[in-house]
Amino acid sequence: MDDSQTANSSQQNQPLDGNRKISIIIPVINEAEHIKSTLATTKPSKNVEIIVVDGGSSDGTVEIIDNLGFAVKVIMANPGRAVQMNIGALAATGDILLFLHADTRLPPGFDAMIRQAIIETSGIVAGAFTLKIDAELTSLRLVEKGVKWRSHFWQMPYGDQGIFLEREVFQAVGGFPELPIMEDFELIRNLKRQGTIITLPAPVVTSARRWLKKGVWQTTLINQVVIVAYLIGVSPEHIRSWYRRGKV
Repeated sequence: MDDSQTANSSQQNQPLDGNRKISIIIPVINEAEHIKSTLATTKPSKNVEIIVVDGGSSDGTVEIIDNLGFAVKVIMANPGRAVQMNIGALAATGDILLFLHADTRLPPGFDAMIRQAIIETSGIVAGAFTLKIDAELTSLRLVEKGVKWRSHFWQMPYGDQGIFLEREVFQAVGGFPELPIMEDFELIRNLKRQGTIITLPAPVVTSARRWLKKGVWQTTLINQVVIVAYLIGVSPEHIRSWYRRGKV
């Protein structure tokens, strides 16, 4: 084998762009209870920057971040998850964006998993993780199975699963629609028109708080009503208002 063949063989055996920078973008408002444990799961990692976009916390969230002992870029923004995530994406310097909820913890080795998925999956435009909910209830195991089915067969992961994609793809679809609700749903619908959305087998672990607050089955029903209302044309503003007042 000559030198050029040896070089080509060596290149083929190395992961392409294996060190591409990942920017983790976390929108927060009053997340003092969860933000420390969430940020702890971003370490150890390689070539990763962390951007927290605060929408006006008054519970010490920012102070907790400042005292963590490792670098986190904190940006202040108007409240609104879509607005905050778009601002975070504008400030990001990574080639890959990972949008993470403040109460969702990443699996060990998440950075290598994301890079490998983007490099090796043909036609991929985005991905997410499998969902695990942090409470020992049988009903929540059923919810997890439903989410897994939806993510794999419909290619419709939601924001609490940690959505990741290349920055160029995010920019090409216009980022998150700046809606008061359903911003992740609409982003994924836009991405599905461009290619494949995968779900990695490793789980993120998200807080059970929203299921426990109103009850597992009531919360699940509310989520389905919200989706149907959105799909039949009810304005996101009305849906958000109903959601806040507990009417859906």
